[in-house]
Amino acid sequence: MGVRVERVYEEPDGGERVLVDRLWPRGLRKEDAHLDRWVKEVAPSTELRRWFHGPDGEYREFARRYRAELEAPDARRELDGLCESAASGDLVLLTAVKEPEHSHAEVLLEVVRERLGQRR
Repeated sequence: MGVRVERVYEEPDGGERVLVDRLWPRGLRKEDAHLDRWVKEVAPSTELRRWFHGPDGEYREFARRYRAELEAPDARRELDGLCESAASGDLVLLTAVKEPEHSHAEVLLEVVRERLGQRR
């Protein structure tokens, strides 16, 4: 039982595979993605994503703002579902970003682990 982040382009390595990006990954055909589901509602808003990738974007502030967005009803409902999946088996949060350790996927991983009372 655990939760981890992987790039969606990597070969599947077990667990329930959930894409947590708002946009579909470039160059990836849907039949090649090996997804169990796609949960757009837990991805950062377009506005927040653009701010983060702009000249003023800073990771700590991004993480703070993103955590606040995860409190919205739709995001919270999907986050509850991710936590249920992680509690009952392996959960893989998939993203297309090049550096997952400095992305929304890492923040989401931390939030899921916090809610489950898990450590790294």
